[in-house]
Amino acid sequence: MGSIEVICGGMFSGKTEEMIRRMRRATIGGKKVFLGKASKDTRYDNEQVVTHNMDRMDSVPISSVDELYQVVGDADVIGIDEVQFFTEEFIEAFENLANQGRRVILSGLDMDYAGIPFGLMPLLLARANRISKLKAVCIQCGQDASYSYRLNSDEIQIMLGSTKTYEARCRACFTEGMKS
Repeated sequence: MGSIEVICGGMFSGKTEEMIRRMRRATIGGKKVFLGKASKDTRYDNEQVVTHNMDRMDSVPISSVDELYQVVGDADVIGIDEVQFFTEEFIEAFENLANQGRRVILSGLDMDYAGIPFGLMPLLLARANRISKLKAVCIQCGQDASYSYRLNSDEIQIMLGSTKTYEARCRACFTEGMKS
């Protein structure tokens, strides 16, 4: 039986770490795995999925649904990182793969820097069989953090970055920062 699992949360919450963990466990379990990522994700490596802690796993960059279908092959478990960068046409593809009996694991930001639901994530969350919402640690107060606070005032939605561009923040610290 196939399924769709979504790993979501803010920046620095461990989404990619969890993706890699699940893919490695599936491999140990004798499953054929495929790991892909949004081709827009070039922060640490153009091809590998890389965590902020520099743990890494080989992957295939994907930019279209046709490309996705071409590269997944006969994998039992399909993992896709940074899924918030994909367009809504990917939803049907993920549903089709799950309906073929495959386990589809998707990870990505659920909200953008402004606290707005990011891209196709709300639609994926509605279709998911399993959701894992991870929390980071608020860099301001140490509480659980669900928000990705952008440190500069640029208002474009997609801006790749890490600790010099974003901070994990709790609701209170995020809201306070947005006022300034």
